[in-house]
Amino acid sequence: MTLALIGFTGSRRWTHVQLLENTLLNTWHDALQDGYTGIELIQGCAEGADTLCRQWGIRNGIPVRDRPADWDGPCGPECPPGHRRRNRRGTEYCPLAGHRRNQQMVDEGPLLFVAAQVQGSTGTADCMRRAKAAGIPVHLITA
Repeated sequence: MTLALIGFTGSRRWTHVQLLENTLLNTWHDALQDGYTGIELIQGCAEGADTLCRQWGIRNGIPVRDRPADWDGPCGPECPPGHRRRNRRGTEYCPLAGHRRNQQMVDEGPLLFVAAQVQGSTGTADCMRRAKAAGIPVHLITA
């Protein structure tokens, strides 16, 4: 059999490292029990939970696919005219770039998504909605 592709989405404000790591370890073990040879992670490269997921994967020899949002890049066809904003540094960005990245991760067809959500995390909520709409199970952890 092959590696189980596991999607990961999480809040930038996530601080519960042990809960996240235990969840990823249990997901790895579940994949082995289901006959996979291991797991591969796909994550969105945001600060907080995504970074912790990536670090855990690297420490444990797990392949990690990085899918950063292209905040500074061109807008997509779904973007309305004049919607770009400026961040604290004064750089213009597309506020829908995170949604496009989330859809890209869903489109890669992971077996499931692990979601580490802090209340009010809209990016994590968006990715979970997209995964569920695609029929991909979501394992939510909250802190």
